[in-house]
Amino acid sequence: MIVVFTDLDGTLLDENYSYEAAKPALNYLLRSNIPIVFCSSKTRAEIEVYRREMGIKDPFISENGAAIFIPKYYFDFPYAYTKQLDDYNVIELGTEYSVLRETLERIRRTTGYEIVGFGDMTVEEVARDCGLSLKEAKLAKLREYDEAFSILEGDEREILRLIREAGLNYTKGGRYYHIIGNNDKGRAVHILTELYSKKFKDVKTIGIGDSLNDLPMLMTVDIPVLVKKRDGTYDMDIERIMEGKLLKAEGIGPSGWKWAIENIVIKGKGDEK
Repeated sequence: MIVVFTDLDGTLLDENYSYEAAKPALNYLLRSNIPIVFCSSKTRAEIEVYRREMGIKDPFISENGAAIFIPKYYFDFPYAYTKQLDDYNVIELGTEYSVLRETLERIRRTTGYEIVGFGDMTVEEVARDCGLSLKEAKLAKLREYDEAFSILEGDEREILRLIREAGLNYTKGGRYYHIIGNNDKGRAVHILTELYSKKFKDVKTIGIGDSLNDLPMLMTVDIPVLVKKRDGTYDMDIERIMEGKLLKAEGIGPSGWKWAIENIVIKGKGDEK
């Protein structure tokens, strides 16, 4: 059984948050009952919108690996989870949002640097900054385990060092830094892969991403795929770290995503890797 783990922003979604270019490949996976697991920095509320639109009923990973949301009865065997919420069994790996906000505020206060997080912004400001509708921006602000932030003025290295000294972590997405707890996409992908392996026995995992916060996911899957960024280049840090272990898709964002599914799943070229 193939399981596809995928980032959203800049990968399955283009800069206008459209997945139109990926639709043929997406529909193939849906028809073939191949699990599609979103593994994103987006919030649960945001991810649920895309799952409903695309007709996906598989588990998903929110806010850079902070929580795994598994539909109840998806796995027909017992497994450990943190809590039940709505129709999900939730495995929580991240740190509470309030702790992240307090840490960022303390760094801002002690350094005097200008750091702006989503919690400091109005719905209108998030919409304008991200190119979202007001409805989408409202969902983006419903953060549970991850604070997206920008450094408008200050020493970037010092801010990141202070985050580490506070016992927390950070990652960098396409638009923002993210302050997070002891979680990353790779740890969450590993946990879900173990569950899929118990369900299907023989599992091959594909991971598709575009930026540095996808690195832990790409390092965890069997077939890591990097799509081109909006400017037509690949993430240099990921290329350097995963040299020789990476499949580079021929296309930007969702076009690259489509290329990956066509060449690995449909044509079976992933078997050569």
